[in-house]
Amino acid sequence: MYQAFLLKYAEIGIKGKNRYKFENALCEQVRRHLERIDGSFRVVREQGRIFVEAEEDFDLEDAVEAMGRVFGVSSISPVTVIEDKEWDSLTKAVGDFVEEQYRDRTFSFKVKCRRSDKGYPYTSPEVCVEMGSYLLGRFPGLSVDVHSPDVFIWVEVREKAYVYSKVYRGAGGMPLGTNGKAMLLLSGGIDSPVAGYMIAKRGVFVDAVYFHAPPYTSERAKQKVVDLANQISRYTGPIRLHVVNFTEIQMYIYEQCPHEELTIIMRRYMMRIAQHIAEESGCLGLVTGESIGQVASQTMQSLAATNDVCELPVYRPLIAFDKQEIVDVAEKIGTYETSIQPYEDCCTIFVAKHPVTKPVLSVIRRSEEKLAEKIGDMVTEALETREIIEIDG
Repeated sequence: MYQAFLLKYAEIGIKGKNRYKFENALCEQVRRHLERIDGSFRVVREQGRIFVEAEEDFDLEDAVEAMGRVFGVSSISPVTVIEDKEWDSLTKAVGDFVEEQYRDRTFSFKVKCRRSDKGYPYTSPEVCVEMGSYLLGRFPGLSVDVHSPDVFIWVEVREKAYVYSKVYRGAGGMPLGTNGKAMLLLSGGIDSPVAGYMIAKRGVFVDAVYFHAPPYTSERAKQKVVDLANQISRYTGPIRLHVVNFTEIQMYIYEQCPHEELTIIMRRYMMRIAQHIAEESGCLGLVTGESIGQVASQTMQSLAATNDVCELPVYRPLIAFDKQEIVDVAEKIGTYETSIQPYEDCCTIFVAKHPVTKPVLSVIRRSEEKLAEKIGDMVTEALETREIIEIDG
């Protein structure tokens, strides 16, 4: 029944003279997602719309699900293409569409029209009125409700005409690649995968770094992070995951520094290492899953102490989210069940009994002076021995 899809976008429409760049990026991402399902598709842009034309049989559910993960798409509508848009042919085709789509034709409806072909002899309001009249005459069980109809019948008149009545919600946001690349600090928890998803939704490609602490964290904890990277890559595209062995650095901090400052100092060295990898990778910033006040290391004072070691900007997409809001997104994108698996990361293993919640920066810096003898070599070794895992996306 459906030979094509009509994709709509939102924010891209206000980009003015640069809009075509965003549209091209969006088309490229749609193609990439559709390559992974059975079928052959042609993606074209046309006057504020993206059309996906099916060149062979396809599974409707698979296609909608694939395009629903493309950032920048606000809605997806399977459409019937009407080659002959002469009025009698158009009305009959729309009527045939309703007849085939709805077996029980006792609902209220409203016709909505967009006419991009300004040479067409009927205006958009005229199409709505005349088409509605035709449908009422053909199907006596139908009724018109212009305020809250059961069904909208959409008609678009372009070089060809298109009719559709189902609208699936898209991912929204901006197309991947239109806003550079960032380095995500990815742990095995609930928050950081959601942060990666949220920053990618703004058009940012994502690479990731994970801090592994064997034998205190198991291989299953590492695999959990790889699984999370695979899950979010369905939205973010390919991810290069850097696995850094953090054990020696963590133990050295534990031995030399006050235990109540352990989490803050550990986070500062994670940020230093992540920044180094980010700069190597051409990233324009760091991304974390921190939310103000959620834990001791995420108070305003703690975040300021962490930021102190960063020259790149640190983006925190979840900064004002409460935990349930984060969980809701995690469930939506399919990472929640993996995140709650009971394999602890290096942050939870070495957390202090009474961590400082309002660290004083001068005190933290003084404590870090105790690390000067070995920490530089340890950081260099951690960077040189890191494992890089390519996540396909």
